[in-house]
Amino acid sequence: MNAITLPAEYSYVLLAATSTFIVNIYHMTLTGKHRKLSGVKYPTCYASAELAEKDPKAFAFNCAQRAHANFTENLTPFLTVLAVAGLRYPVFAAAAGGAWSFFRILYARGYAANGPQGRLIGGTPASLIGASLGAMALYSSVMFVLGK
Repeated sequence: MNAITLPAEYSYVLLAATSTFIVNIYHMTLTGKHRKLSGVKYPTCYASAELAEKDPKAFAFNCAQRAHANFTENLTPFLTVLAVAGLRYPVFAAAAGGAWSFFRILYARGYAANGPQGRLIGGTPASLIGASLGAMALYSSVMFVLGK
């Protein structure tokens, strides 16, 4: 078995990975703000559909909550492809990872402020970045398997 040596620039990948912690705090704060404004009490995860149709604050809370859920659904696969792609392309992976975090904040802001259509401004670039990192991770993995 061959050992994998971390590139000198891998610390940038770690910094990009850590930036997702800040994104999560942003999501928590945004969701908490909209929960308070909507009056939806814990442990209720979402306002009912009937309430959200009538109350824009409840609708905004549901959108903020869904944006946060989507972030957590995507976080594990993102961190995995970031870590793997960074083994072969650390600077590019780190830059892409930082950009992904930035666009995920735009996604959350847009979704909470403007509903599902508002998520596209951050969601589209974040998805493209994630797909690019996924392709790089796949290529890197194949090259490691082939011993290259």
